[in-house]
Amino acid sequence: MTELTPYAAHELIKAIYVGAPDKSSGKRRQSIHICYDLIGFIPLSELREQEMA
Repeated sequence: MTELTPYAAHELIKAIYVGAPDKSSGKRRQSIHICYDLIGFIPLSELREQEMA
């Protein structure tokens, strides 16, 4: 798959959780967790490691 289509996203993603914004550091930061269907949650750090390899 070379492109994420709306159909593929609907089939692959079970839920998206968006956390409350945090402005304590002076910059707005917000956590987003994507729960994939049949896989579960994949930490962002693990995805970055695979991207670098």
